[in-house]
Amino acid sequence: MAGSRKHVLEGFKALDFTQFVAGPTVTKLMAEMGAEIIKVEFAPDGDRARGIPYIKNNRSGYYVQQNRGKLSLCLDPRKEAGKTILCELITKVDVLVENFAPGAIKRLGFDYDSVKKINPKIIMCSVSTFGQTGPLAEDPGYDFIGQGYAGVTSLSGEEGGPPYPPMLAIGDVSTGVHGLAAVACALLHRDRTGEGQHLDISLLDSYFHYQDMYVQMYSASGGTQKPTRTGLHYPGLSPAGIFKMQGGRYIFIFAWLDHHWVKFCEIIGRPELGHDPRFVDNPSRVKNRAAITEIIEHWLANVPNNETVVEALRAARIPSAPILTVEEAMNHPHLRERETVRTVHDRLLGDFDVPGLPMRFSNFPGHLELDAPLLGEHNERVLSTYLGYTKDQVERLTREGVLHTSPF
Repeated sequence: MAGSRKHVLEGFKALDFTQFVAGPTVTKLMAEMGAEIIKVEFAPDGDRARGIPYIKNNRSGYYVQQNRGKLSLCLDPRKEAGKTILCELITKVDVLVENFAPGAIKRLGFDYDSVKKINPKIIMCSVSTFGQTGPLAEDPGYDFIGQGYAGVTSLSGEEGGPPYPPMLAIGDVSTGVHGLAAVACALLHRDRTGEGQHLDISLLDSYFHYQDMYVQMYSASGGTQKPTRTGLHYPGLSPAGIFKMQGGRYIFIFAWLDHHWVKFCEIIGRPELGHDPRFVDNPSRVKNRAAITEIIEHWLANVPNNETVVEALRAARIPSAPILTVEEAMNHPHLRERETVRTVHDRLLGDFDVPGLPMRFSNFPGHLELDAPLLGEHNERVLSTYLGYTKDQVERLTREGVLHTSPF
């Protein structure tokens, strides 16, 4: 631990108007790094992620995973007293994060122009599918919607077949990470200049940023090289892709560099292939990909067991990985040792596993023990600590329907 600080963002405060995944990822990471997050949940139901499975004792594991360490303030922003509370809180925080569709936050009265009048130094981070500007800006969207527009989905699947989207929140989570990076840089800028600013973080922008090869390839070639689906194998490299092992299992093998290919041929007992004119360099191997695939899968089918394959490739330092199930990944000793998979405790769900913080700090080698809030659990704490409200005032606002609580 560095001095008396519990983690790198201790002392920073954020007002969190987010739900589901992308927006909550920004503030989840901030909470795991020590920031105090006031999660504003709209009465009466709060974040709709509270209803996403797995649910036990009326408690969503999905919600807990995304919101550990946050304080829940549940109110009705349509009531004047609720809006007043939010205006008062804006003066007390460093960051405001929201992931409504563009225009929605303005209808609530909390667009950036309004917010900066209340707190000129605030950093406001708006996370959306398409961004705050452009022809699609006001369209509704989720992760896969941005993925489709980014040309990403078109690249997944067998050649000539339908596209297949990856069944993970890749865009949502990475957009949240981009939001966190922007917030951190904006806080650094504010520290230097005293200036707040508005951050426009788009899921579509994040997804398109994943285009490592195809955009430059298509543009620089004048459109003559068109990106297409290539199924199990990475285009332009060979061998580089997924190969079938025994028992219906699969493995990634990336031996496309010449020295890796020569070593790989030695491992499979075919050293002469390392110097075969058909396979002498990567362009030749790409041209003869089908023959290479047949050679590799013949070897894989005749090795005594899959573990022998994995260990032989690891020992030779050839980039490779067995394609693990989620369960197998969760129990892999590497992921466990690094707490990439963490076991956490929730008061209603009990012990269960969640993804750990994917950033490591030498000055803060441990992790914080965090709880996810019950709906409106911290109404009194937030209003009394930040705004000086009395217990009687909080009880009155609850009776009037401005504040709301739930035991889940």
